[in-house]
Amino acid sequence: MLLRVIHETAYEYAPPVKTAQHMAHLKPADNKRQQLLSHRLTVTPEPVQHSESTDVYGNTRAFFSLDSTHEELVVVADSLVSTSAPPSPAPDLTWEDVRERMRYHRDAAYDPAAEFVFASPYVPRHDDFLAYARPSFEPGRPLLEAATDLMGRIHGDFAYESEATDVSTPALEALQLRKGVCQDFAHVMLACLRSLGLPARYVSGYLLTSPAPGQPRLVGSDASHAWVSVYLPGETGAGSWCDLDPTNNRPPGEDYVTLATGRDYSDVSPIRGVIHGGAHHTLHVAVTVGRAEAPAPAGSGDSYNLRHTP
Repeated sequence: MLLRVIHETAYEYAPPVKTAQHMAHLKPADNKRQQLLSHRLTVTPEPVQHSESTDVYGNTRAFFSLDSTHEELVVVADSLVSTSAPPSPAPDLTWEDVRERMRYHRDAAYDPAAEFVFASPYVPRHDDFLAYARPSFEPGRPLLEAATDLMGRIHGDFAYESEATDVSTPALEALQLRKGVCQDFAHVMLACLRSLGLPARYVSGYLLTSPAPGQPRLVGSDASHAWVSVYLPGETGAGSWCDLDPTNNRPPGEDYVTLATGRDYSDVSPIRGVIHGGAHHTLHVAVTVGRAEAPAPAGSGDSYNLRHTP
């Protein structure tokens, strides 16, 4: 599926900001499941410095700084991505086997996924998460089957309410409220899995804004989205990651675009930074994801057309 993603972020400051430095995770991933065909990041006012780098998790991040007074900052990321459905996961181990594989053992081979077992700034370990997860993780149950059951329970038990939480709401509070947005659903599911000693990571990205005819509109479109990726170790070697979306109770398909992965939201927030001035600000975010026509032939530039699905 060929998708065009336009993510616009606008800040209005009062009083004006004098200088600023920002870091943005707004460039979609380029991997086996999705290919980044083009990407353009436009910053207004024009930054005095602008560079790209790769973070510790392999995500592309952009740094830019402004040294002139400004009352408004507008950042627009325009990307063209070709996506495909993820492969069917191979039969997985029981969740107890995976937990044991992730534990430290003398002379055992190191698995990088073990890092995602530990607590992180937005995802603590707590007995309440363990208690909530337990009904899904019966003895001897395959990990993916148990994780999928947990996903369904979160979807059924939690209400999607955009005003119930904010970006700083702790996962434990969201668990108690039984409401929130996709970020909260993902953090709760991560906390449940990690409390059991299972590796899981946070995924930020997008959903197709307009579904195909006859298909239901998914929760979380028209904004950046978040879901969970669960690690499935191989029988003898490296394993694979399997994505699950508790907000919509389904595994992400080709109508999803992956932006970045990390321990939690703090690793992959779309834009963050430090400003001098601007004691008060308002924030406006608009995201559009639509089907796109085939890109123009090589040598004709980065132009392409957006086709909105009715």
